[in-house]
Amino acid sequence: MTTPTGIDPSVPPSGPGCVECEASSSWWFHLRRCAQCGHVGCCDDSLNKHATKHAEATGHPVIQSFEPGEDWFYDYRTQQGYDGPELAAPSSHPEEQSVPGPADRLPADWVRQLGG
Repeated sequence: MTTPTGIDPSVPPSGPGCVECEASSSWWFHLRRCAQCGHVGCCDDSLNKHATKHAEATGHPVIQSFEPGEDWFYDYRTQQGYDGPELAAPSSHPEEQSVPGPADRLPADWVRQLGG
């Protein structure tokens, strides 16, 4: 099987949380992993949408969910989801990590902040 363009199965994720949110002591709703370079960013339901911003800044078009039990891929070019190859471990953030997270940074009104 040929690996689709924009995916490098050998690259591990950048860490257990959103790179930019960690750097700014922010928080996220769900996490997404760049399938090309391993960058972990927050999803579009998060305040900062760092996964999409990473794709736009780098031209890396494919993400994979970085949530436990999820293995779907999404291609920003086609705006479609699909199944893809197994990427380098780990395949998600640690199961004990809160969602949203990190728990110690969540504001009391996080649901309102996300528009809920």
